[in-house]
Amino acid sequence: MMIRITLPDKSVKEFPEGITGLEIARSISEGLARNVLSITVNGEVWDLDRPINEDAEIKLHTWDDKEGRATMWHSSAHLMAAAIEELYPGTKFGIGPDVENGFYYDIDLGEESISSNDFDKIEKKMLEIARRKEEFVRTEVPKFEALDYYRRKGDEYKVDLINDLEDGTISFYKSGNFTDLCRGPHLPDTSPIKAVKLLNTAGAYWRGDESRKQLTRVYGIAFPKQKMLKEYLEMLEEAKKRDHRKIGRELELFAFSAKVGQGLPLWLPKGAELRENLEKFLKKVQRKAGYQPVISPHIGNKNLYITSGHYDKYGEDSFRPISTPSEGEEFFLKPMNCPHHCEIFKNKQYSYKDLPVRFAEFGTVYRYEQSGELHGLTRVRGFTQDDAHIFCRPDQVKEEFTSVIDIVLLIFKALEFQDYSVQISLRDPDKMEKYIGNNENWDKAEQAIIEATEKKGLKAEIVTGEAAFYGPKLDFMVKDALGRSWQLGTIQVDYNLPERFELEYIGSDNEKHRPVMIHRAPFGSMERFVAVMIEHCAGNFPLWLTPDQAIILPISEKYEKYAKKVLTLLNNYEIRTLIDERNEKTGKKIRDAETRKIPFMLIVGEKEEAQGTISVRKHGSGDLGTHTIEEFVQMVEQEIHRLIPEI
Repeated sequence: MMIRITLPDKSVKEFPEGITGLEIARSISEGLARNVLSITVNGEVWDLDRPINEDAEIKLHTWDDKEGRATMWHSSAHLMAAAIEELYPGTKFGIGPDVENGFYYDIDLGEESISSNDFDKIEKKMLEIARRKEEFVRTEVPKFEALDYYRRKGDEYKVDLINDLEDGTISFYKSGNFTDLCRGPHLPDTSPIKAVKLLNTAGAYWRGDESRKQLTRVYGIAFPKQKMLKEYLEMLEEAKKRDHRKIGRELELFAFSAKVGQGLPLWLPKGAELRENLEKFLKKVQRKAGYQPVISPHIGNKNLYITSGHYDKYGEDSFRPISTPSEGEEFFLKPMNCPHHCEIFKNKQYSYKDLPVRFAEFGTVYRYEQSGELHGLTRVRGFTQDDAHIFCRPDQVKEEFTSVIDIVLLIFKALEFQDYSVQISLRDPDKMEKYIGNNENWDKAEQAIIEATEKKGLKAEIVTGEAAFYGPKLDFMVKDALGRSWQLGTIQVDYNLPERFELEYIGSDNEKHRPVMIHRAPFGSMERFVAVMIEHCAGNFPLWLTPDQAIILPISEKYEKYAKKVLTLLNNYEIRTLIDERNEKTGKKIRDAETRKIPFMLIVGEKEEAQGTISVRKHGSGDLGTHTIEEFVQMVEQEIHRLIPEI
């Protein structure tokens, strides 16, 4: 019997029933067959040797696809576990997934332990197994049989996982002597794994529960070529130099205090000024775009978050309720700003002519993160969102989306993020029961997002089934200077909160209607955004953003009076400048200013005082010659205007 296989270009080919992904790849070319790693069949990623028994839409994945890399890394986690079991008999295994860059496995070594000193022998064992070309063999296993296997093996972690699975959904994968509970997919065999590196270990409570045993989480990465691993390790070394925690400490931007609490950053004067510059910039953009500033409290009554649904979503990840002397009264530290903005909208009766209404707030929110998940500014317990919520009519969604895209692109230009992509997340048409809101509004919103991105000339990846239950969304993914992807900028349509809060406006028919709500946060959180910015530019911030734009270096105490005169003039032009009055040689002052990444160094001495000029050096570029104050001001203004045209 023949089945119809639809390829990504929509061409259709017929193959015998039971054809595999590898056989399809070979029918296209031997080169593809050598490089293919996995296959998507009707939206699900499969092993290449799994038979296809019905008509299907397929896509073959190589290393260049995220699905292909994920398959190799998943198989590499399995390979690492096999190596560890050979080297450390009796090891018990938790979970071993692929992650964004590589893989990890949570293991219980009993009385043994693993450190970076053991990585080399584990890596060698992994490559030894990989060269054996051991096949990954999938077997569907009844639940009782799976439980019996791991009970006899004495692995309580796998037993715990199996207990939560439904019979008929359980599969094992076996390669060589190692068998693992796994849903797949995997490579056909271990041979495509040519280069491996174990990166670090960390503690991880079983199933994220701090009351349960802490396992050892071993992180690693693998590649199909040694050259790729070499390039990745070089990138990691550069990333260490750019680590925002290191640069933040060196530039005195932020700090953490055990007495204040884990995950609660303290913004130091330079960091506060940097953050304030970001806020001023966005507030100016928002004011021009018709946003109104609002401020909401840091806490809210528990019932507010029950109404919004955030209590159900974040209850376990929130700080404990705050009780008051009034019996039964409980408050929460604010996990999101949107419920407060809904109540602000509800404070007034709006007409269809009043819409859209745009509220904006730099609102601080709080979510409890486990201590092991905290990481510098990227994962914290208290953070400030550049939150805005737009309440509009259904016919205004496209125009509002277009306007928000303009804001996001303006921010990217100002901060020199030049490599970005866009993803549109839509409903799954086969699972309409998952979503709230009527189909007509969803159709309008989805089409509005697609048309808005097309209008702005953005090439968007459209992903079906990734929409939230309350509306479609648009995500901006930015690549930093090291090629790492970060999600910066989300625009989300929401039919849920207006329904939950019973928000209304009076339409042209004099009847009450629900507004559409749009969530928008170009920065996301200020903390995470600053962390990404630091690592993207290695602390060499754009001139308009950096806390100190220039430093005056008098060559001796004799010229400090003239230096102060220059300072006054530059301050009048709102150029953020300071003076280095230390009794140090000019060369040392220059080196220190370079270390502090101050964009301009202005050297003043006898000649400059006599001529009313300054000798200008640029960070990283060297001597720019002698200039008048006015010429230097023009230089600064041109550089700022290049990134931020007059708003």
